[in-house]
Amino acid sequence: MVIKTADFVKSSGKWQECPEPNLPEYAFIGRSNVGKSSLINAMMNRKDLAKTSGTPGKTQLINHFLINENWYLTDLPGYGYAKVSKVQRRDFEKLINNYILNRNNLVNLFVLVDSRHSPQKIDLEFIEWCGESGVPFSIVFTKADKLKPNIAIKNVEDYKIELHKTWEDLPELYITSAEKKAGCNEILNFIQTTNEFLENNSVNFNE
Repeated sequence: MVIKTADFVKSSGKWQECPEPNLPEYAFIGRSNVGKSSLINAMMNRKDLAKTSGTPGKTQLINHFLINENWYLTDLPGYGYAKVSKVQRRDFEKLINNYILNRNNLVNLFVLVDSRHSPQKIDLEFIEWCGESGVPFSIVFTKADKLKPNIAIKNVEDYKIELHKTWEDLPELYITSAEKKAGCNEILNFIQTTNEFLENNSVNFNE
């Protein structure tokens, strides 16, 4: 997929305030500091589309971007950020859960996982919740350039082993590096193929 246009649309504090659900939508989520904004910028060939920050938990709203004027990319708040109050964390969780479960044009949720670490309980629990909730999702391992390839591969394999304890078939897996743009084309190709399928089958999200 060639990115011709990528425009910020709006930030929403409630899922009901999101743009009209009339286009295919692909959302990105992960723990705070997983490298989500950097990956989005790398995919879009932009340095400042999604705001990056050295402060984890910076994204606190649902941010929508219109890509090529025919699909939405959604940047969701990070989950599991410990340095906010319990009330704020609960509000984030409610915002995320309501968006994911009620946004009827959400085609796929990309769950970002830091490849530098062995399987983390919070990531496994969120992935399990997606499965139990019937949410279509893919797993995106980030920051693969930050450690030796054999270690990144081992960490990914460890995640597969953990997931296979409760999953027979695993979702699509992507190994990425925002710095080297590794894996970006694979994700965009998946989105393009899915959009073409939806268009060929005349899917109408407003019905």
